[in-house]
Amino acid sequence: MSDVMVAPRAKVEEKLFQNRYLVDAGRPHIKVKAHTKPSASLLAMTTLCPAGCYTQTESGQVEVAADGCLECGTCRIVTRKTGEIEWNYPRGGFGVLYKFG
Repeated sequence: MSDVMVAPRAKVEEKLFQNRYLVDAGRPHIKVKAHTKPSASLLAMTTLCPAGCYTQTESGQVEVAADGCLECGTCRIVTRKTGEIEWNYPRGGFGVLYKFG
């Protein structure tokens, strides 16, 4: 048996809490295009987005709140075929500020 002490691993949520996000008020870098019924891909973003930026309204529409977006590109890949989102990089100095890389 080893006497080596192993520090407990930090949870993902604890690591994400260390990141900061500088909001570019009035200029979100992600926009959901107008739709009458969201596709399965867009609807999937309500559970796939690691930052939890996508929500479904009571009327069934999918909305995005870009504040806190990790800029990982998941939404770009998932909705690539449907084209239901507009995604641009945030302006310089805005967006996610990673503390640990």
